[in-house]
Amino acid sequence: MFEKTLYARWGDMDFNGHMKNTAYLDAGADVRMFYFEANGFSMREFEQRRIGPVILRDELEYFRELRLLEPVRVTLSAREIGEDGRFVLVNEFFREDGQRCARVTSTGAWLDLDRRKITRPPEELRLLLEKLL
Repeated sequence: MFEKTLYARWGDMDFNGHMKNTAYLDAGADVRMFYFEANGFSMREFEQRRIGPVILRDELEYFRELRLLEPVRVTLSAREIGEDGRFVLVNEFFREDGQRCARVTSTGAWLDLDRRKITRPPEELRLLLEKLL
């Protein structure tokens, strides 16, 4: 499992004073990219290989509120890695007191940036995702 600590920012808040749904989706995407970067797949590497992750579906579950400037520990794990390159990744969000505040489950695949079609990832990228199982 991979994790990163982020903070609930001003722009992440909704009218009710807690973190809005799109902020959870953005934070989950950021943590996915931090994971790839930390393991040798920077944005430049994706650009050079002409491949990128594409999310086909997100599911967001709420458990507790997260308020402005609170630190949030965001984990990343894999639920499923398909032979065709499709994947299901899970981000869980925890407040400083350890309480889970949300879960984002993302179904995605790899996009060939030239052909604009879903493709299998390079072997080293597939193995990197398998480490999250």
